[in-house]
Amino acid sequence: MSLNREIVRLAVPSIFANITIPLVGIVDTAIVGHLSDAAAIGGIAIGTMLFDLLYWNFGFLRIGTSGLAAQAYGAGRKDECRKILVQSLTLALLATLFVWAIQWFFVNAVLAVVPCSTEAASIAREYFYVRIWAAPATLMLFTFKGWFIGMQDTKSPMATDILVNAVNMGASYYLAVHAGYGVVGVAYGTLVAQYSGLFLAVAILVLKYGIIHIGTREILAAMKWPELKRMMSLNGNLFIRSLCFMVVYVGYTSLASRYGDTELAVSSILMKFFMFFSYFVDGFAYAGEALVGKEFGKIQEAGYRSQDLGKIVRLLFNWSIGVGLIFTAVYAVFGDTFIATMTSDCEVITAAKPYMGWLIAMPIVSALAFMWDGVFVGATAGVQIRNAMIWAALAFVIGYITTFTWLGAQALYIAYFAHLIARVAYLTVEWKKNYGENV
Repeated sequence: MSLNREIVRLAVPSIFANITIPLVGIVDTAIVGHLSDAAAIGGIAIGTMLFDLLYWNFGFLRIGTSGLAAQAYGAGRKDECRKILVQSLTLALLATLFVWAIQWFFVNAVLAVVPCSTEAASIAREYFYVRIWAAPATLMLFTFKGWFIGMQDTKSPMATDILVNAVNMGASYYLAVHAGYGVVGVAYGTLVAQYSGLFLAVAILVLKYGIIHIGTREILAAMKWPELKRMMSLNGNLFIRSLCFMVVYVGYTSLASRYGDTELAVSSILMKFFMFFSYFVDGFAYAGEALVGKEFGKIQEAGYRSQDLGKIVRLLFNWSIGVGLIFTAVYAVFGDTFIATMTSDCEVITAAKPYMGWLIAMPIVSALAFMWDGVFVGATAGVQIRNAMIWAALAFVIGYITTFTWLGAQALYIAYFAHLIARVAYLTVEWKKNYGENV
């Protein structure tokens, strides 16, 4: 099979699955936008931010698992693939206990420092305390998705993602609109959906991979330090990366809240469209994790340098840049129409117009940043991944501090753009320096 066909085989299922992810956020925002006002949209944005802050810190459960599993698969070590799954699932359960233990302190601490109206804070709090009970399913699904991708299988995470997001949209709409739960119905919908996805992931593990039972003895053996050392080293760097992501994404939402509920609603809607694009290009980033990881596994097993690695990386970038250009054109033509589908609040629609240029410009730079992430995850290059986000977080902070006094809320988008450029620049230099591949 040609490399282009292999890239498409891996990317397309992820794209189909990923399309449903932003649709959930869009449907949730649209439900709230039509049921209530800008304060409710802002409250859901802050509630979602709370979970981003929690769960993105455990993103290593997907990212680290994907790269390690892909390398074990490429090297033909099936027992190690299973061991990686056991280790990551156990870490997911330990993470759940931690999240539940700190939930009250966490939500109150964040809301104490995020300026927003009393009404928006109340909605965010109510949303959080319902959705937090989905933590075991959410964190274990991180592991399953990463492991399936590492096994060169993007159809299984596609199935779980589509189920989760379809149930989420349907349940949220029913509970919020028809069952009379209002805004909190969106949180209950998410709760139901996450456990539906976990059930399907376990069924796939049993039926497709024949893993019927994971015993206590196997878990204890996999969690011994010599067995766990590589995963923990990688995950430590990925955890720092996640903290830096929080500087950017939490900073974006919390700073937007300083400009009032209308600007907060605008920033929330625009971020939904930023991320809508990213889920398309992430399909190719996931393909990069799988293919680059498999190639590194082959290199480790054979003990010689691969001639295919540079070709794989170049083709991956060709695909991701193409996706970025398409979305730039789509947002340029239909951007105003998309905003109007998200809210019927005329004040929010009008306030969004000065920022449409950022929506149009963002896809091409984002495509490069996300594709580099996929390549470096496949290489399990934890240090470079970590350092890239440290520089990106600094770029975000500097970008905002140096412009907000004279540009106001526009500084948010300058800062976000700056963090993407920093990621691309750093990882491009690091790839050429460490792996000697021209891309």
